[in-house]
Amino acid sequence: MTVISAAANLRILGEKFSHKFLLDTSSAQTIYRGMPMILDANVDTVNVVKADGVTAVDGDVFMGIAEENKSVASGDAETTELECLVWPTIVGFKSSALTKADTGKPIYMSDSGTLTASNGAYPRIGKLFDVLDGYCFVTLDSPYVLDVP
Repeated sequence: MTVISAAANLRILGEKFSHKFLLDTSSAQTIYRGMPMILDANVDTVNVVKADGVTAVDGDVFMGIAEENKSVASGDAETTELECLVWPTIVGFKSSALTKADTGKPIYMSDSGTLTASNGAYPRIGKLFDVLDGYCFVTLDSPYVLDVP
């Protein structure tokens, strides 16, 4: 997987839970379905930003996975809502990075398209639930306050 530049193909295992958050407009951002969204403690602790290109720090909060594509320009009114998948949704990401042996491990996203079981100042998004048919299913942990090593 690499940084996504179009809507990701996600699967939902069981019931879907979602919530709308307002997008931060301190800089322009284009969000694609499947991107992790955070409250960035260094920028805006009220409105969400995509986690791509953000160096995670203590106090950042993982809020959910974008369920739709949206764009905002720098300086726009902060009124644009983004629907995000949230806890306790189990989301399937197309990935071969993990195996069933990783079940139960905390899962991080090192960018919008890469899952990992290693924390390297990445947003923790949840725990691996299962690996089925080329998809890694993650039980989301949102909101989750990051504790960066």
